[in-house]
Amino acid sequence: MADRFSLEGKTALVTGGSRGLGRAMALAFAEAGADVAVVSRKRDACEDVARQIEALGRRAVAYPCHVGRWDEIGPMAEAVWDALGRIDVLVNNAGMSPLYPSLGAVSEDAFDKVIGVNFKGPFRLTALVGERMAAGEGGSVVNISSTAAVSAAPYALPYAGAKAALNALTMGFAAAFSPNVRVNSIIVGPFATDVAEHWADPPDHDHPGWTKAGLRVGRPDEIVGLALYLASDASSFTNGAMIRIDGGPVRARREPSEAGRP
Repeated sequence: MADRFSLEGKTALVTGGSRGLGRAMALAFAEAGADVAVVSRKRDACEDVARQIEALGRRAVAYPCHVGRWDEIGPMAEAVWDALGRIDVLVNNAGMSPLYPSLGAVSEDAFDKVIGVNFKGPFRLTALVGERMAAGEGGSVVNISSTAAVSAAPYALPYAGAKAALNALTMGFAAAFSPNVRVNSIIVGPFATDVAEHWADPPDHDHPGWTKAGLRVGRPDEIVGLALYLASDASSFTNGAMIRIDGGPVRARREPSEAGRP
C-alpha cells in the first residue's frame, strides 16, 4: 500500500512553497521520494525550504517567481525542467487575499493582483506544464482552492471569485489533458498558516489546531495526506475532483476544561 503513495523518481513543483501549506506539501513530497522545486516570491525563503529538502536526501530547486506575472512563469518552468529534468507533479498553491475596509474601497490594482496570483498564474503555469506532461509520461496537477469559492463572504469577494475560477480551470484542464494527466482541486478551509495571524480570532500557538477562542482549525501538516494521494499513483482514477478539507460543517469549540486537549 505504501508504494502507491510513493513519489520515488518523481519531480514536483510547488508554488507558494516557502511557507504554510506549500512548505508542508513540499517537505512531504520530498519525504515520499520526490525532488522538489520550491517557488515563491522571496529567494531566501525558497532557499531555506530547499535546504530542508536536501537534508532529506532529495534534490531541490529554489526559484523566486511572482506567479501573478505572466512573463515570469515560462522562464521559471523552463528553469525547473533544466535543473530537474522533468515535472511530474504541479501544485498551484500560491495565493493572496489582502484585507480591505469595504467593497467600495477595493482598488483596481488590488483586484488585479488577487486575480493574477489566484487565477491567471495557475492558468498559465498549468497550460505550459500540463501540455508538456500530456505529450510525455503524464502527471498530476493539484490546485489549492478555498471554501470561499463555494461560500463567498463579503470580506474576501475578489479572492472568492478567483478561487471559483480556479475550480473551473480544474474541470477544464482535467478534460483537456486526460487521460494521462490528472487535474484536481483541494478546497481548503481555515488552516493555521502565516495568513491566519491576521484573523480576528488568530491561532493559539500553545494548542496547535485551535484558535484563541477555541475554534478547531487545520494544522498545515493535515493537508499532507490528501496532497500525497492526489500527487501519487494512488489517485490514478481521480480526475476533475474537488475535495474539501475543512474540518466539516461544524468545527467544534473546546470547553474550558478541555483547553489542553489536541
